[in-house]
Amino acid sequence: MSKTPWMVTRCGWVHNDAAEIDYHDYEWGTPVHNDQKHFEFIILDGFQAGLSWITILRKREQFRLAFDNFDPEQVARYDDNKRHSLLQDKGIVRNRLKIEAATLNAQAFLAVQAEFGSFDRYIWQFVEGQPIHNEWQSLAEVPAKTPISDAMSQDLKRRGFKFVGSTICYAYMQAAGLVNDHTVDCFRHAELSHGSERKIADGK
Repeated sequence: MSKTPWMVTRCGWVHNDAAEIDYHDYEWGTPVHNDQKHFEFIILDGFQAGLSWITILRKREQFRLAFDNFDPEQVARYDDNKRHSLLQDKGIVRNRLKIEAATLNAQAFLAVQAEFGSFDRYIWQFVEGQPIHNEWQSLAEVPAKTPISDAMSQDLKRRGFKFVGSTICYAYMQAAGLVNDHTVDCFRHAELSHGSERKIADGK
């Protein structure tokens, strides 16, 4: 359960749900520099396609169990038998194409690590190594994708990643803190943007 007081102003997409509150207060928009965490968000955002994020959050622990805690080296070795067993797991989203994509994405992820030394070094170059701090007044202003997410999507697809359309990439950027899209009235906006020198609108 969240240790943050419930009576604070949060982004409008947060509902009265403990898992969603914890995710918003401690993860969403917080810069990620751990490769395994990057991989987890890429896989989960891919599974979210067509679904609500709260659905994924509620299944997150089972996803971690099913996908070996999102270790890309293990997921890259999944064979037909493993993928078949995942399709029988009622605790995750049982979608054949998304399960197959997880293995392909793990293999592509390892290739990026080999080329750049880490996936983190590769992915942060899209925002010049620093989070973009937007200053949205309301949820209606927050874009679904931007020119940066377009470029990220195109490059990831070129490298063999699946379920990485621009909208999914932008959701990933928000989750992994490459962009701070907390609205300005949210208590997390100030926490994340304090001391930052880069306060521009992504894609502007």
